[in-house]
Amino acid sequence: MTASATIASQRAEETEAAGERLGRTLGPSDVVGLIGELGAGKTCFVQGLTRGLGVTVHATSPTFVLVNEYRGRLPVHHVDAYRTTTVTELADLGLEEMIDGDGVTVIEWAEKARPLLPARTIYVRIDGVGDEPRTITITRGLAGV
Repeated sequence: MTASATIASQRAEETEAAGERLGRTLGPSDVVGLIGELGAGKTCFVQGLTRGLGVTVHATSPTFVLVNEYRGRLPVHHVDAYRTTTVTELADLGLEEMIDGDGVTVIEWAEKARPLLPARTIYVRIDGVGDEPRTITITRGLAGV
């Protein structure tokens, strides 16, 4: 992917496919921050992303457990910050250790974790909800903030 890419998605399968393409490019210590309204398709994107990383189980939203871990060609830490109220909660979860580890860290509701995210974070903004088409913008680094 280039420094910034915009993808149009008409269906959930296309959103997953965009995630899968990104997942294939990720390496150790990569961080992906997802931003979008409730129902925009962040978890759908993560399902494709984990598939692109060789994860064979179906990724689910960790809304209530806050972190799911998967094994693929790299460890994948899937964090959902929706129910968190402070950056301290995310730090207490060990987010910084995940980010600095040898796996890929994917954070839904990344705007809540922004102070903890490194400059190398790949931001994925998904616009559109319900039956609307989606616009997926992938930006590497601080330009995505």
